[in-house]
Amino acid sequence: MPRVKNSQIALALVCMVLGVMLSVQFKVQQSVASSTALQRTEDLARRLREAEKDREDLQKEVSDLRAKMAQMAEGKNVIANLTSELDRTRVMAGLVDVFGPGVVVVMDDSKRPRKPGEDPNAFIIHDDDILSVVNELRAAGAEAISINGQRVVTTTEIRCLGPVISINGVRTAPPIEIIAIGDPQTLEAGLRIRDGIIDNLGVWGILVTVKREEKLVVPAYKGPVRFQFAQPVKKE
Repeated sequence: MPRVKNSQIALALVCMVLGVMLSVQFKVQQSVASSTALQRTEDLARRLREAEKDREDLQKEVSDLRAKMAQMAEGKNVIANLTSELDRTRVMAGLVDVFGPGVVVVMDDSKRPRKPGEDPNAFIIHDDDILSVVNELRAAGAEAISINGQRVVTTTEIRCLGPVISINGVRTAPPIEIIAIGDPQTLEAGLRIRDGIIDNLGVWGILVTVKREEKLVVPAYKGPVRFQFAQPVKKE
């Protein structure tokens, strides 16, 4: 009987020890699990903060790139507008070749026999005859004009030098070919107006022909462009 009792006591002690050990192990596992979960939570929070910072940095970079692209687009528009304005100015100044519809006017000295006493100078082309034709073409809307290959610009001079005619400082002689770009019908009508330049020249037998064309080329002005006294006015 004492042995049985002792065995029961020993078994109870063993069970008590095992219970304590299991309780301690459970608490240790809970502590470890809690510590691991806390570490993971802190790690996730840190990663979230880093991701949010990266997102803010990327958003700022995108905003900066969009601003730069807008500035570049605005700069390109400014350059395109300036280039277009420069091209238009060069066309108006006669510094580039141009093409379009228009008329070809050919003038030549009179072939009519002169009567005794008539002035021979009345039967040849003079600078003022050419200038009159050019003025009529301009009045009819000509946008570009050339005379025997010389572009007519604001500084063009047309004058007689003895038996020859000087245009832009280049000597030429009849026949005179004038090319004008504009509405062909209007240009021809301006020259053929009753008692106009063609009728007046025809009195002396000076030959003037007008031919409409759908595509003509007027060359650019090749002479020097110098302004010694004229200066642009600066706006305040």
